[in-house]
Amino acid sequence: AFGVVADIQFADAEDGHDFGGCRRRYYRNSLRLLREAVRAWAGESPPIDFVLQLGDSIDGQNARRGEAESALQQVLEVLGQLSVPVHHAWGNHELYNFSRARLVHSGLYSRPAGGSDGPPDRECHAYHCSPAPRLRLVVLDTYDVSTLGADPGSPRYRESLRVLRERNPNDDLNSPAGLKEPHFVAFNGGFSQAQLDWFDEVLKFSDENQEKVIVMGHVPIHPYASNGVCLAWNYEAALSVIHSHRSVVCVLAGHLHDGAYCLDTHGVHHLTLEGVIETPPESNAFGTIYVYEDKMVLKGRGRIPDRVMHF
Repeated sequence: AFGVVADIQFADAEDGHDFGGCRRRYYRNSLRLLREAVRAWAGESPPIDFVLQLGDSIDGQNARRGEAESALQQVLEVLGQLSVPVHHAWGNHELYNFSRARLVHSGLYSRPAGGSDGPPDRECHAYHCSPAPRLRLVVLDTYDVSTLGADPGSPRYRESLRVLRERNPNDDLNSPAGLKEPHFVAFNGGFSQAQLDWFDEVLKFSDENQEKVIVMGHVPIHPYASNGVCLAWNYEAALSVIHSHRSVVCVLAGHLHDGAYCLDTHGVHHLTLEGVIETPPESNAFGTIYVYEDKMVLKGRGRIPDRVMHF
């Protein structure tokens, strides 16, 4: 069993609204809801084995307020009360607050220290581990190709800007207005070929060893587990890798605060979790997933519905 939570986006700030101005965001309350989640996970029986934090743990406004470090510390302190590992995905809001180089030396760097569990690029926050026999977790970096958190003089930044500019001529690169491919906006990102090649090798190993694989990343990689905008730039390439193997059973993501779900044509479940940040104080948005031989059962809390996902 393991815990799941997405888009906490904590800031020590008054409530606000989303970029469209219509959805309320409860910045301070999100930390209280995270505490509730941690208390619930700590009391689970049988106990959970790990937690997946699906990205956007703190809000971008912390950078403007000069409070990025303190906000992150507060979130990590709450998660640190758990006696199990927490696996972190990096989201756009992490990269609004910190450079990739800084995140590597933060508590959000959950990639194992050994170096052999991920791609050669240490600033690519992708890795895999086996939390139980015949079960593998793969953490993907959905901002490996992105202008966010990258040094503007770096090859990563220049290549990412080229990819984005090819598909998005808008002055505001966060605007999908008029785009044929509305997911080519700056608040999304994509996968480098190096990460995709590494991912392919990991799944090859899992196929050979008859493992079941759970994949997690911040940005959804299936259009039906998205609103068409919150979607990785080269999601087709990631899906192609998954569909060329038989081991992946589920892909977990955040980013789209309304949440979404689909079962794709290859029998892979794509679950996008509802975000804590837009959850009213009287509710919550987290869950516990129980893994069986033939299915995963999500017991959701608050806004997150229960779900049974058969393999």
